[in-house]
Amino acid sequence: MTDMKRIILTGATGAIGTAIINECIRQNIEVLVLCRADSARKDNIPCSPLVMVRDCSLQEMAGLQNLDEEQYDAFIHLAWDGTVGAARNDMYTQNRNVRYALDAVELADRFGCGLFIGAGSQAEYGRTEGLLTAETPVFPEMGYGIAKLCAGHMTRERAHQLGMRHIWMRILSVYGPNDGEKSMISCVIRDLQNGVSPKCTLGEQKWDYLYSGDAARAFLAAAAKGKDGKTYVLGSGDVRPLHDYIEDIKNVVAPQIAVSYGAIPYAETQVMFLGADISEIHADTGWLPTCEFKKGIARIVETIGDKKV
Repeated sequence: MTDMKRIILTGATGAIGTAIINECIRQNIEVLVLCRADSARKDNIPCSPLVMVRDCSLQEMAGLQNLDEEQYDAFIHLAWDGTVGAARNDMYTQNRNVRYALDAVELADRFGCGLFIGAGSQAEYGRTEGLLTAETPVFPEMGYGIAKLCAGHMTRERAHQLGMRHIWMRILSVYGPNDGEKSMISCVIRDLQNGVSPKCTLGEQKWDYLYSGDAARAFLAAAAKGKDGKTYVLGSGDVRPLHDYIEDIKNVVAPQIAVSYGAIPYAETQVMFLGADISEIHADTGWLPTCEFKKGIARIVETIGDKKV
């Protein structure tokens, strides 16, 4: 597939989803957004004649019918319940997500999609050392990672049974406008804008952050040129201590405020190294990230403005 005209998207209200919509608008691609009717972040969805929003929760996907017999090229499935806090290790919640992912594949088939792209996670790997590839052994340590791993395998098998191409994107750490309010970057920016010293770990973790606009281009590049059945690891390929990233945020938002390093202890299962080997997605699609971290932080601050967050 090299010429996409119409896609279906779930999980459209967060950093990656809104960035994908903006990139689709830039590329003149129509987007059908499936979103919960009561989503508190529905206003994040970019407005455009190319974007149509249809009320449909994860629970409702199994019953959504293509009554108008519309045809779409690809289905990008980002939506997932229980992504933060204790819900990440709620086995029943995470098990339902696997079913929803399979429902998404069936929905994609009903709407004529030739390709299904699912959003995986670094949590599928557990704690590892070295740059992550599709071949890196996977040892997930919580329900969220276990369910993502299972969903990747099961949606691939079901998509192939239906004659649909399949790509799984294992996302490391993406940041950008419309990120979740509980992410580390959102919390640090919010504290700094409110004149509060952010409380952080020592920041010795080696981390890999990718700007949401770059992630969006990666998803669409994979849709256009990615190879069927592949898993791509999605990061920047630039691994630095978390302390350095936090200092970059501070220097953009409020250089005069000190960060309280060491105020938060490491979690028992703290991942100390997280980095992507992006050579495979680059070789297959030509994609490379272009947004430097501090520039991405500046773009987030621009979208927030001078208001307190």
